[in-house]
Amino acid sequence: MQIHPLISDSKTLAEFCERIAKSPYIAVDTEFMRENSYWPDLCLLQVADPHEAAAIDPKAPGLDMTPLLDLMVDNQDVLKIFHAGGQDLEIIHNMTGKTPYPMFDTQIAAMALGLGEQIGYGNLVDAWLGITLDKGARFTDWARRPLDKRQIDYAIGDVTYLIQIFPMMLADLKKTGRGGWLDQEMERISDPSNYVNEPSESWKRVRIASRKADVLGRLKALAAWREIEAQDKNLPRGRIVKDETLADIASHPPRSQDDLVKVRGLSAGWKNNDIGTRMMQALANAKPLDRDEMPERDPKKPGLGKDGALVADLLKLLLKIRSREINVASRLLARTDDLDALAAGERDGLSILEGWRYEQFGRDAVDLVEGRVAFAVKNGRLKMTRTLASVETPPTELATPQAVLSEPPTEED
Repeated sequence: MQIHPLISDSKTLAEFCERIAKSPYIAVDTEFMRENSYWPDLCLLQVADPHEAAAIDPKAPGLDMTPLLDLMVDNQDVLKIFHAGGQDLEIIHNMTGKTPYPMFDTQIAAMALGLGEQIGYGNLVDAWLGITLDKGARFTDWARRPLDKRQIDYAIGDVTYLIQIFPMMLADLKKTGRGGWLDQEMERISDPSNYVNEPSESWKRVRIASRKADVLGRLKALAAWREIEAQDKNLPRGRIVKDETLADIASHPPRSQDDLVKVRGLSAGWKNNDIGTRMMQALANAKPLDRDEMPERDPKKPGLGKDGALVADLLKLLLKIRSREINVASRLLARTDDLDALAAGERDGLSILEGWRYEQFGRDAVDLVEGRVAFAVKNGRLKMTRTLASVETPPTELATPQAVLSEPPTEED
């Protein structure tokens, strides 16, 4: 594989993108800093196809990133491979308003192949290639220039190894017939709505004990105000106001700006500075939360009483047994919210009652809830046993739009 020097000019980048756009798949990774900012600060972007790899310096003066970003979000002929790519997708979405598609996440694929819930990149490389990564540059300051050769070599390794691992993982997915299992997860991760930071929705991330409409209305207004302040100043939310302070103000609103000095977590300057004025204005404009916006009392356990909670625990036990039997990460097979909903009597809209999840787990889960399945210990191992013949319900067809999961790769490393 040809490893290029650090790309920092528009002509070289455009030529590189033109070549790799002819490949059926590319590996992508980013290095960024966000400890002191609201928006992640992209410091390096690494890309490889089966033949060449390069690191691109987005901080290079005058560098036109358009060819690379167009390849990421507008070229649907090229599969983009990430590992635990949520934050990479967030960065690309911030730059383009779109997300890479089609995409493949090796961390999720590893779950389908029985390699654990959230395998790290180093462990993935060790498991598939038998290579132990040098982690010396892992916590480097990627924003500092110039980057030295060790930093660049470390960063490029993230995609050169990934491009080798992908065809191996794909072959195993086809061999086990599990390629289609991943489509739903890949579609979910690549949904652009996941990466939109809408100020009016930010209150839902703040923990607060009250369920009063007026308190939650103030929290909604305050959280939206904080989100806008953080975006405008490019500072972490907590640098504006911490969550617990925001919840305290929503629950016990100050009568005037002078009273802000009494609020724990705010400095004395808030009683007469501009940001304090804007916060008080947000409070003044707050309205009680509409009834249809009120959160569930316990969204993770809808309607579960003591018996329902016990049924949910049995479902979790069944999930552990089935995950072990078919060697797949339990998190990919079913989520706790779905188990709780099933235990509470819900049936509509549950992912475990659709497609491959129904075949592998959902049918037995329903049988357990409805008394057709029990547990028994045989030869020292906990197993599921049937009490009555199951009444099968046809599973919903699962769409598989990303054909690359079921088609062989057209190029090899």
